[in-house]
Amino acid sequence: METMELHRGRLIDHVQLVVRDLAAARRFYEAVAQVLNVPVGGEGEGFFWIDELVISATDSPAALGEVTGRQHLAFQAQDEAMVDAFYQAALASGGKDNGAPGLRSAYHPGYYAAFVLDPDGNNIEAVYHGAADRSAPSVHIRFTQ
Repeated sequence: METMELHRGRLIDHVQLVVRDLAAARRFYEAVAQVLNVPVGGEGEGFFWIDELVISATDSPAALGEVTGRQHLAFQAQDEAMVDAFYQAALASGGKDNGAPGLRSAYHPGYYAAFVLDPDGNNIEAVYHGAADRSAPSVHIRFTQ
């Protein structure tokens, strides 16, 4: 029997994707982040980040010259309209269709998602899990000096 309760915590601190064309990746991920209401965090030598997702060029010091293999990343959306907006923004910014917005009840009831391939072929998803009670909208961390 599957659980109908999920804990969304800090299992993963960050994920890095190494891409062939940093400018194309930036156009794609900034468009996606905007519709998901996630600010771009910043940038450094050959990379930028959005929340816990780091996108690096192959020549960045952290990449060691290798493009990451095909990955699947799923972003949480606040509602079905946000999934739809993600899909449209991704397609308009260099993404390719990999599954139009819709219900995927094989995962669980109410699972509404869309899938696109980013410019490097990574399978990027936005998902709304349906109506649910959350203990907080997100974890908010402020660093102390």
